[in-house]
Amino acid sequence: STNSAQGKAHMKQCDLLKLSRKQKRLCRREPGLAETLRDAIRLGIMECQFQFRSERWNCSLEGRTSLLKRGFKETAFLYAVSSAALTHSLARACSAGRMERCTCDDSPDLENRKAWQWGVCGDNLKYSTKFLKKFLGQKRIGKDLRAKVDIHNTNVGIKAVKNGLKTTCKCHGVSGSCAVRTCWKQLSPFHEVGRLLKLRYDDAVKVFSTTNDAVGHSELASPQRHSHSAKHHASPRATDLVYVEDSPSFCRPSKYSLGTAGRTCSREELLPCCLEERREGLEGQLTRDCMLMRQG
Repeated sequence: STNSAQGKAHMKQCDLLKLSRKQKRLCRREPGLAETLRDAIRLGIMECQFQFRSERWNCSLEGRTSLLKRGFKETAFLYAVSSAALTHSLARACSAGRMERCTCDDSPDLENRKAWQWGVCGDNLKYSTKFLKKFLGQKRIGKDLRAKVDIHNTNVGIKAVKNGLKTTCKCHGVSGSCAVRTCWKQLSPFHEVGRLLKLRYDDAVKVFSTTNDAVGHSELASPQRHSHSAKHHASPRATDLVYVEDSPSFCRPSKYSLGTAGRTCSREELLPCCLEERREGLEGQLTRDCMLMRQG
C-alpha cells in the first residue's frame, strides 16, 4: 500500500507540472522524475537571476512568457540555462539514487568498476543527455528558423554541462599508498556552467536561415561571420548562443520586464537607461538611480 501511495503522489506531481502530453506520459513512467524536474526549474531560475543580477534584464519571472515567444539573446540564454539545469539535475539525481530507472555512471572502463566496488558513485551524464533529448522531443524541423534556433540553444546548454564533466580519483592503500585507485565521473558545480553560458550570452551570434545547396535543406548562418563573398556564409559554432532579433532596452517596464527603476545596476548597465531617460524627457521614473550614479 505504501508503494501504491507513492505511485499516486508521483502521478499527481507529474500532472501539476506544465508538460506536453508526451512529457507527462514519460514523467509518469519515471518515478522520481517529477521531483527532479522541479529541482531543475528552481536551479535554472536561481542561476539565471544570479548571472544577471546587476544587468538591465535581471531574469525576472515577470515577462518570461513573452520573452520565450521572441528570438532575443535573453531567450537564447533561457533555453540554454534551462536545458543545462535539466541535464545537471538528472545526472545528479541518478547518482544520488532519486531515480528508479538509472543509477551511477555506467561507463564500462576499469576505474568505474573499481569505483562501484568502493561505493563511489559517478554522475550519470550519459543517461541524463539521452533521456533529455527524448523528453524534449528534439527533431530537425524543416524551414522553421525559430525552431532551429531554440534547438541549437538547448544543445548549447547540454554541451556546457558536458564541458564541466571531470574524472575524480581517490587512492586507497596502507599508509596512503595508491595500491588501488578508484575514479568516477563528477559534474562541476552549476555556478560554473552558468558562468560559461553567461560568457556565451555576451558573445551571442545573430543568425538567419540559408539554404545549403549541397544537402538541399536550410541551416543557420551568421551575417557577422560570413566571408566577403555573398554566396558563402559561416555557420555558428556548436557552442555559440544564437538569436534572430535585437533585444529591447529593458530600461522601462514592458511586457518583457519590470524595467530598472529601483534596482541596483552596475554603472555600465545603468548608463544607457539614464541617457535614454534624458533623451526622451522622461526624468522621474529612473531619476533616483541616475542621480546616485552621477554622485558616484
